[in-house]
Amino acid sequence: MELSHRGKHFVELAAESERDLRFLLNIPDNYKTLFLQGGATQHFAQLPMNFARRDQIADYIVTGHWSEKAVREAKPLVDVRVAANSAASNYTAIPARDSWALHDDAAYVHYTPNETIHGVEFQQIPDVGKVPLFADMSSDILSRPVDVSKFGVIYAGAQKNIGAAGLVVMIVREDLLERCPKDMPKIFNYAEHAAHDSMLNTPNTFGWYLAGLVFKWLLREGGLVAMGERNRAKMALLYGCIDGSGGFYRNPVDKAARSWMNVPFTLSDDNLNAAFLKESEGAGLMALRGHKAVGGMRASLYNAVPMQAVQALVDFMRDFARRNG
Repeated sequence: MELSHRGKHFVELAAESERDLRFLLNIPDNYKTLFLQGGATQHFAQLPMNFARRDQIADYIVTGHWSEKAVREAKPLVDVRVAANSAASNYTAIPARDSWALHDDAAYVHYTPNETIHGVEFQQIPDVGKVPLFADMSSDILSRPVDVSKFGVIYAGAQKNIGAAGLVVMIVREDLLERCPKDMPKIFNYAEHAAHDSMLNTPNTFGWYLAGLVFKWLLREGGLVAMGERNRAKMALLYGCIDGSGGFYRNPVDKAARSWMNVPFTLSDDNLNAAFLKESEGAGLMALRGHKAVGGMRASLYNAVPMQAVQALVDFMRDFARRNG
């Protein structure tokens, strides 16, 4: 865990993990990959610090809790404009693209492809013209193939599909690094981190090591095409159970915006919630309580969750509905 990040063994490990990530995501040569710290929340603030002037506009698309938080953290640092907001639907849908009020002179457009709490996910990469598109992919990165070339910046906390909490992976188009202010403290400057191969300071060596192991596992499993097929099958099984329950279970999200990774659902009678949670935990099905903002239940289907686990959940749900419906 404390192997020197300057030593030969770790430097080789770091280089190999970066090569594997670049291969998995087919990252173009004109992008840098960074292995940073701070969690996505820190980078909500660090992105405008690096890529926008304080008097510049930055467009934000708000579709749930995390994009809301990104707006709050950026507001002291840039002229944030909420170009689209699905709060009116209680974050159960994605605003139609033709309703977005984007600015041609914006420094960037920021969005959250997958909202973990509300279970809403973009099924396509939005077209925002020539303005760089920034994406917080903390909860859906590596879940299926993605065209990195359509983004200016992709960043992701590691704790969903990459490894342990405390590591952030960032993929940034090289020309954008020219925007990083030279009078900024180096520790916050992405260009400095890129110039030092993410070793400007002591990185999260153990988190980086674990990420490298996950990348190897993904390669052995067939890469992101195979992972996408697996994840599609998992979410189809669970949504099929919910939709086929005759109303006993319900997912509130617009079907065109349903998340592959996070499936919130409610029971027809809230009085059954406690029994559902107790019995499911007894059956070895953990962490199904929904977020306090939406209530009900939530099943997360990240890469490490096998199909057998989803089948076990569906079998339990069907049995519980049969006994209590």
